[in-house]
Amino acid sequence: MNTIFAASVPGRRAWTVNSQAPRATDMLPAGLLRANPPRLPQCSELDVVRHYTRLSQMNYHVDANFYPLGSCTMKYNPKFMEYVAQLPGFARLHPLLAQLDGRAAQGALHVLYEIEQLLCELTGMKAFTLQPMAGANGEFTGVTLMAAYHKAKGRQRNIMLIPDAAHGTNPASASLAGFTVVNLESRDGMVNPEAVAKAVQEHGEQVAGLMMTCPNTLGLMETQLPRIVEALRAVDALLYYDGANMNAIMGKMRVGDAGFDVVHLNVHKTFGTPHGGGGPGAGPVGVSEKLLPFLPLPRVRRMEDGTFALIEDAPQSVGHIGPFYGSFGVIIKALAYILRLGGEGLTRASEHAVLNANYLKKRLEDVLEIPFKERHCAHEFVASAPDGLRALDIAKALLERGIHAPTVYFPLIVHECLMPEPTETESKQTLDSFVQAMRDIVDTGRTNPEALHEAPTRLPVRRLDETSAARHMVLTEDMS
Repeated sequence: MNTIFAASVPGRRAWTVNSQAPRATDMLPAGLLRANPPRLPQCSELDVVRHYTRLSQMNYHVDANFYPLGSCTMKYNPKFMEYVAQLPGFARLHPLLAQLDGRAAQGALHVLYEIEQLLCELTGMKAFTLQPMAGANGEFTGVTLMAAYHKAKGRQRNIMLIPDAAHGTNPASASLAGFTVVNLESRDGMVNPEAVAKAVQEHGEQVAGLMMTCPNTLGLMETQLPRIVEALRAVDALLYYDGANMNAIMGKMRVGDAGFDVVHLNVHKTFGTPHGGGGPGAGPVGVSEKLLPFLPLPRVRRMEDGTFALIEDAPQSVGHIGPFYGSFGVIIKALAYILRLGGEGLTRASEHAVLNANYLKKRLEDVLEIPFKERHCAHEFVASAPDGLRALDIAKALLERGIHAPTVYFPLIVHECLMPEPTETESKQTLDSFVQAMRDIVDTGRTNPEALHEAPTRLPVRRLDETSAARHMVLTEDMS
């Protein structure tokens, strides 16, 4: 049993209470007091420290192991960013202070202003909102801005075009914002400009825009962007950039210059801040000139005297998206990352991410079935499990070797799909060990498939019946 209650011993404690201190029974009405004491674990400080340290060692994390989770960019999180975010002037700042007295929060407002300018420079956008709390929240914000743009022009546009290889949150965000999703089939692994033109012709003035990313989820650069932009501009439809794959193009491509009107960025992917575990995240959204009036409020403005203030004088704004000003601690870390690397460092990070992915792809060409292998990939690539093997079995076997599995079964247009993304932070030695593990696993699958079906056998949790686990979840501790 791995809960803290298993370490509980009656009468053991990690603290003492001052006998002279006021007691709850003296301060609260009898009707608010518990009839029975709470069932809390009784542990010493050492019990608690050892318990949670042991749990952390059972958990899988990028500080300990290779994490090639495609489309998620699980790069190492530099620890200096944690130090910066914990500086007292940031960590002890009350979230309402900037609203109540902006003069007392000039440092925080300067941070928000500075990172907005840097993100604009990186993407070619005119302005950013930092409120969205994660990537999907950023997507929803972006498509909400698109809806506001068309509404302001007196249009009732309800169609959002989305490629078949898009991230699943794209159609979900569009549907949540009230759009009807029209799927576009890929051609040669890319968005087909003829399919875009056909959809625009078929749906005409109902098309609000197209959501896509570049490079796409197959790890391929979209080479038909000019034709796609031309087709959309013909009906004043907007082009949305899903920033999940931004790690491949930092310093190489400004999406605003390529014709995108709105972009969300996953700073917990691209800019090295912690990722996963339910948060915290952040998904800043940038816009082109035409979408400026609709940005969420409040926004930070630099005044004529050089000070910073929050503004709310934007009558066409979509309003508030997140509480306060977004995930401020995450934004601080992202700013620290950008300033530490600078323009040259960010560009080099993307170059190394692409180099690592292409190295891995080349080394695995005789192990996995790799579509589009004649083309260079960007920061990730897709492959199919060979010889009738299952992607899920390969993924489980990798876990047993201390390597997190790549993304599996996405995108759905690739059979038995595996999507590795090594990121720029991994060494050649780590990549070579991953290649060797894949070779061993595939060999085992050919000679002893049953062993692969049972993996993992040496981890704290073995192969689960995922259907039963979903239908019969145990959500409480058994106290009996």
